[in-house]
Amino acid sequence: MIKCLIIEDEPLAAERLKNYIAQMPELQLERWFDTGTAAAAYLEEHSVDLIFLDLHLGETSGIHLLEQKKLNAKIIITTAFHQYAVKSYEWEVVDYLMKPFVFDRFEGAVKKALRKSTSSSPFVWIKSEYKQEKIYLDDLLYIEGMGDYRRIHSTRGRIMTLQTFKELEVLLKDTAVKRIHKSYMINSDHILHVSSEQVTLKDNIVLPISETFRKDFFKKEN
Repeated sequence: MIKCLIIEDEPLAAERLKNYIAQMPELQLERWFDTGTAAAAYLEEHSVDLIFLDLHLGETSGIHLLEQKKLNAKIIITTAFHQYAVKSYEWEVVDYLMKPFVFDRFEGAVKKALRKSTSSSPFVWIKSEYKQEKIYLDDLLYIEGMGDYRRIHSTRGRIMTLQTFKELEVLLKDTAVKRIHKSYMINSDHILHVSSEQVTLKDNIVLPISETFRKDFFKKEN
C-alpha cells in the first residue's frame, strides 16, 4: 500500500485527486492540506510514500517546499503552469501533471512512481570497446544511431557501442526505453512534451518520431 498526501489549495482540484486516488486500490490517502506550512509540519511527524503537490499555494508555495527539501517522499506535481516543467527535473519529481488532467494521465504517473518504488536503481551493462559499461536506467536519456555505432546519452556522459538497436531493444525490454525512430531510442520517463511528430526530453532535447514506430510507441505509452 502506497501512503499518499495531497497538498492543494483548490478544493475542486483536491476533490478530483481524491476521486482518482479512490480508483486505485494500491493508494491510501493519508491527508489533504491546503497550505504548504501545515503539510510541512505534518511531515515532520509522519512519513508518506507519495505526494501530489500543487506549486502555487499562497503563503508557502510548493516550489519553496521543493527547494528547501521539505518533502521526503516521491513527488508528482499538479499544476496549471507549464513553465516549471524543465525545472522539475532538478527537483527529481516523478511526473509533472498539467491541469486539468484525466484519470489515464494520473494513473500513468502513479504507475511510474510505483516502478521507482519497487526498483533499486536498475541498470544494464553495455558493451563499449573492450569493456562493459554500467548504465543506470534513471540516468539514460536516449540512444542515437551513428553509422555502425550507437551513442548512449546519459546524465553521466556518453558512451559508444557496436550493439545494434535490435540487441538494445531486447536488452531494454520492459523498461521505459522505447524505439521512436530508426536512429533513436528514448527513455520515456524523461519526456517533457510529446506530439505526433516529436518528443522533447529533459534539457530540451528534441527528437523525431517516425511513422514506422509511431503507432507502437503511443500504444506502449497509453
